[in-house]
Amino acid sequence: MDWKRYAIYWLPDGSLGQAGANWLGWDVRTGTRVAGADPCTETPRKYGFHATIKPPFRLADGVTPEDLRSAAENLARQLAPVDLGRLTVRRLGRFLALTPDVNPGGLAARVVEGLDGFRAPSQAEDLARRRATGLTLAQDALLVKWGYPYVMDEFRMHLTLTGPNPSDVVEARVAEIFPPLAGPHVLNTLSLAGEDAAGRFHLIADLPFAGHAAASDKTDRAAPTA
Repeated sequence: MDWKRYAIYWLPDGSLGQAGANWLGWDVRTGTRVAGADPCTETPRKYGFHATIKPPFRLADGVTPEDLRSAAENLARQLAPVDLGRLTVRRLGRFLALTPDVNPGGLAARVVEGLDGFRAPSQAEDLARRRATGLTLAQDALLVKWGYPYVMDEFRMHLTLTGPNPSDVVEARVAEIFPPLAGPHVLNTLSLAGEDAAGRFHLIADLPFAGHAAASDKTDRAAPTA
C-alpha cells in the first residue's frame, strides 16, 4: 500500500489498547473499523488510539519507506524504557485525553530529531493551517524547524479520547471505561504507522527497544512502496 504520511506512535496493546480501539471505532493495529463508536470520537478516529511521538509527515524526496523503517528500528533499539506511571483522564483544552504521570519528553525529542531527515519540508498550506490555530513565538519556531509546534519543550504526551466539547454523558462514560486500565504502564515499544488514501492510520511495524520483544511483531509485513 502507498502511504500518504508516516508517524511514530505509542500504540498501547492488551486491554488498554483494545478498549481504546473499541471506544474510537478504529483499530490501528488491525486496520479495521470497530462498530458502535460514539459520534464524539469522529475527529480522532482516523488516527486511532495512540500517543504521538513523531507527528505525521510526508516522506522526503530521495528516501524510501524501507529506509525510514530501517532507521526507525535502529533508533528504537537505542532507546531505554520509560516508566510512564498511571494514566489519568484529563480535559486538555476542548477534548478529553489520557495523560501519563511521567511525560517522556527526552525520548520523544530523540525520535523527532533522529528521524527528521526523512521528513519532507512543510508545505505553505500546512504552516498556514497550524498558525491559524494561534501559536506562541516558541511554538511557531518549532513549527518552522520540525514541522509541528508541539514537540521538544512543548511536547506533552497524551492519548486523545474525544473530539471538541464532549458532553457530560460522554465524560461519564470515559470515566467508567478507562480508569480501571490506568496502569502503571511502561513505554518500551514504539510503532511506525502509515496514513492510507482515506486518511486512516495503520500499523506498519512495531519498534521494540533494546532487549524487549514487541508484543505485536509485524516485521513480516512487507514495507509499502512510495
